[in-house]
Amino acid sequence: MAVQLDPQLLEILACPCPEHAPLQVGTPEDAMADFLTCTSCGRAFPVRDGIPVLLLDEAVDAAAARQGAGDGAVSARSAGSPADGDSTAG
Repeated sequence: MAVQLDPQLLEILACPCPEHAPLQVGTPEDAMADFLTCTSCGRAFPVRDGIPVLLLDEAVDAAAARQGAGDGAVSARSAGSPADGDSTAG
């Protein structure tokens, strides 16, 4: 399902990375994906129940977003981030 956001809202949304670049609907490979993708860093932010989740911890790279778009379940954990509360370090 394609992301459906108010065009005025989409104009003011920006990536939370330091560049604060604009976001585009979908991913470069799949315009129908439920993600907003940064035009600068390429991070893809999930849109859940019509709400953009613009948290760097929830972002995935575009390749992971492309893989997960088919099954509808992509998270930061599936992109290699540690699970919440996991404080084990090398």
